[in-house]
Amino acid sequence: MKVNKAEFIISNSDVKKCPAEILPEYAFIGRSNVGKSSLINMLTGRKALAKVSGKPGKTQLINHFKINDNWFLVDLPGYGYAKVSKSTKGIFQKFITEYFEKREQLVCGFVLIDVRLEPQKIDVEFMSYLGNAGVPFCIIFTKADKLTKSKAMQNIAAYKKVLLAGDWEEFPTYFLTSSASGEGQDEVLQFINDVNTDFFKSQESFI
Repeated sequence: MKVNKAEFIISNSDVKKCPAEILPEYAFIGRSNVGKSSLINMLTGRKALAKVSGKPGKTQLINHFKINDNWFLVDLPGYGYAKVSKSTKGIFQKFITEYFEKREQLVCGFVLIDVRLEPQKIDVEFMSYLGNAGVPFCIIFTKADKLTKSKAMQNIAAYKKVLLAGDWEEFPTYFLTSSASGEGQDEVLQFINDVNTDFFKSQESFI
């Protein structure tokens, strides 16, 4: 897939105010400072579609971008600086959980993880939340250019070990990416293209 058009549509903190169009949505979320804005700009081929900031936690709203007029890229706030409570769900802003649990157009979430780091508790907890909520998602490991390929695969294996040691039957689909080199761009966009194809076929069956 080639991104020929990418436009900002709306920002808000109310799921009810999200676009009403029946188009597939892909939500990007991760711990603050994981490189989400840079990744979104790399995937879309736009240098400033998503605002890049040196200050973690810059994104505070649900941001909808329409891509190629037929799907939405949704930029969600990072969860690293959200208030922590006894409940796993309480770690994340209420409107984020409402988006994942109520947004019917959502077809897949992308959980961004810094591949340089050992498994982080908050990332594992968030993926467990999505799994328990029945939300389909993939993992995007970011910043692959910051370490060797063998070390990256070693760190990914550590995540596999942690998840499979729990209640997971299989490790989620994952992508290794670098916003600096463009690694992973084709693979992520091809995945989205394949899911879109299935989505629109299913919509035709209801016509």
